[in-house]
This record gives sequence, C-alpha cells and structure tokens, in this order.
Amino acid sequence: MIGSDQKYAAELLMQGELVAIPTETVYGLAANALNEDAVINIFEAKQRPKFDPLIVHTHDVSEFEKFAIIESDLVYQLAERFCPGPITFILPKRDIIPDIVTSGHETVGLRIPNHQLTLDLLKRLSFPLAAPSANPFGFTSPTTALHVQNQLGEKIPYILDGGKCEVGIESTIVKVVDDEVEVLRLGGISVEEIESVIGKRVKRVKTSSSNPTAPGMLSSHYNPGVKVEVGDIEKLLSEHRNQKVGILAFDNNRYESFENVTEVKVLSPTGSLSDATQNLFSYLRDFQKSNIEILIAEPAPAKGLGLAINDRLKRAAAK
Repeated sequence: MIGSDQKYAAELLMQGELVAIPTETVYGLAANALNEDAVINIFEAKQRPKFDPLIVHTHDVSEFEKFAIIESDLVYQLAERFCPGPITFILPKRDIIPDIVTSGHETVGLRIPNHQLTLDLLKRLSFPLAAPSANPFGFTSPTTALHVQNQLGEKIPYILDGGKCEVGIESTIVKVVDDEVEVLRLGGISVEEIESVIGKRVKRVKTSSSNPTAPGMLSSHYNPGVKVEVGDIEKLLSEHRNQKVGILAFDNNRYESFENVTEVKVLSPTGSLSDATQNLFSYLRDFQKSNIEILIAEPAPAKGLGLAINDRLKRAAAK
C-alpha cells in the first residue's frame, strides 16, 4: 500500500515490519536497525546477500555517538556542511548495532537523509532505521513510490510516498582514517565538494570490492534487465548494427536517425550533471519496458557528479 501516513509507518516499524521510505537519494527499504529479526527481513525481501552491509539512518548528528565512535573532527566538519544530505560515514560501531547490519564488520555506515517526511518519521522513533535501496538486489534503485510498488509491493506492507527523489543517486560513502578521507562509493556529494571542506585531496577513491566493507561496493549492480555497454555510441552502434538498440545519451539525441536505434533517452539536454543524476535510475528503469536487445550508454563528463553517474553505468554493464 502507498500512502503518506507517518504515524502508520512508525507503528509498523515499531512492530518489526518493513516500510519503504523516501529520501533525497533513492527510496529505502527500512526496518528497526536494532531489531535483528526485522533487519533479516530486509535481506530476505531484497534477496540481498548477507555479506553486503546496510546503512543506518538517523535524524541528527548528535545521534551518531549512540551508534558509533567518532575519532576525527573531520567527521563533524563534513557533517556540518553536508548533513542532512547524501553522505554516509563509515565509523567504528558500538555494540548496540547488531552484526547482521554490518555483515560482521566492526564499522557501521551512518547517514541523515535530507527528506522532511523521513526526518519527521525518524524523530517519532526511538531507534534508527537500517535502509538499503528498496529494490530486489542487483537491480536499478527506485526513485518513486511506484517504482517500489512495482518491484517489492507484495513483500512490504507500506510505502511512504514522498514524491520523486531530488538527487536520484545513492549517497557518497566516506571513511575517515588518521585524518585522511577515503571515498568508498561515489554518490550525491562529489569528491571536489568533499575536498573543498577538508582543505586537501581525499586519500583515495575505492569504489568496488568482492568483499565489501560498505554498501554499494559490489562491481555488478543496477541491472536494468537488458545487456548494457558503455562507451562511444557511434562505434558501439556499428558493432551492434543487427540488434535493436536503446541509447542512453548524456546531453543530445542525435542518434535517433540511426536505423537500428529503437529508443533514445537523454539524461540532460542542457548538460546539467545534477539533472542527469536525478534522471539516471528512472531512465534505466524505463528501458526495461522497451523492445530492445541491448542498451548503449554514453559516459557523462568525468568530473563532479559525472564520476558517480559513470560508476553506476559501469556497474550496470558489469557481467
């Protein structure tokens, strides 16, 4: 069921049920992060492997120390600038966080979503919410309540409808080690924005792993239900001239005239990286309904949010 009743959503969560929640990034599949049985239900509903940890959501930075140990002032500097917002901090966890949430790791991901409906919901609760994206594991993340309904509606009792997600791509995940910042997942906050706050370059960007210590690090993800290739569109069109092709272009639709092109979607006709980010998952999902045999995607400019877009495209194309 889809609705906007925070009180009802809170009651379900207090009973250990699952509720889909809106955030500025994507919709999350939420449960009481301190209730192991409820968290197990997340993994089962998504068919998510238990070695892939979850992000814990709360409503204020003052709550962080209840669930984690903060060892560097850089965490507070970044939180002051970007919270609430699309940034997740990987921190040493306290025992109150069950191991199932962190997949047995000694760290936990914490974030404050920038969506008033969910912030108000979190304030109603006496516990934080574990909430990965509300889609079957490995598939495209949802950016509307209807996306959630179409993929997981039969498995969850309630979807809290907060409209279309404003950012449209998951949070950037950072880890602070010895006053150095590592980026573990590119997302809604760019590396350049982080560097402008900390006054130095990030230590490294590590965005994939077969044994992830943070969510969203698996190399294969965001499957739109059709084979994806990323690169020079005209070159790839030539290679697939005998197939029905869908095109995901960055800023123009000049490919419509090619004979084997069935459908073209343009992430941002104006070349806006923020617009392209907001549209990415929705457009990938739209191609599931198209009569195409392969999706060819054009990389975004390799800067700012474009790096996060290209990261998601690369994972969508991974075998």
